[in-house]
Amino acid sequence: MKVGLEKLENHEWVVVRVLLDSRAIGLFIDMTFAREKGFKIKKLKNPLLVRNVDGMVNAGGAIMYQIECNMFFKGHVERMRMDVCNLGKMKVILGILWLAAHNPEIDWEKEKVKMTYCPSICGRKKQEGKKKKVKKVKKDKDEETLKRLVFKRFWK
Repeated sequence: MKVGLEKLENHEWVVVRVLLDSRAIGLFIDMTFAREKGFKIKKLKNPLLVRNVDGMVNAGGAIMYQIECNMFFKGHVERMRMDVCNLGKMKVILGILWLAAHNPEIDWEKEKVKMTYCPSICGRKKQEGKKKKVKKVKKDKDEETLKRLVFKRFWK
């Protein structure tokens, strides 16, 4: 998903593709990307040790820096702090804490994200009381409807 990141000092925008990663804990931005785009990088008082998915210590070392910015995505606005580290090919990662807090609706097949359940701290109000439409399918009656509801890769 592409988001806009706003630098707080001068209100300049950067558009970037982010990775939604439920295996990552926090919010991360790549050091090279943050420097190239001119984000104000602040040193942390206490460095954070980083481990990769396989449990090994990250080759980039401990997280020693952080940035603060505004993130914009389809009407969603929020102020966030991102830990700065070496992400390789990725520029920004939003981890499980962000995913759990916002509980976005994700259509993995179409690569669509809807921010319909944001917490009250975001710049977008919760859509409380809004009922979702659920299409009922009669058993063994409408295989085509089922195929539309289930990922294509599960059908031969």
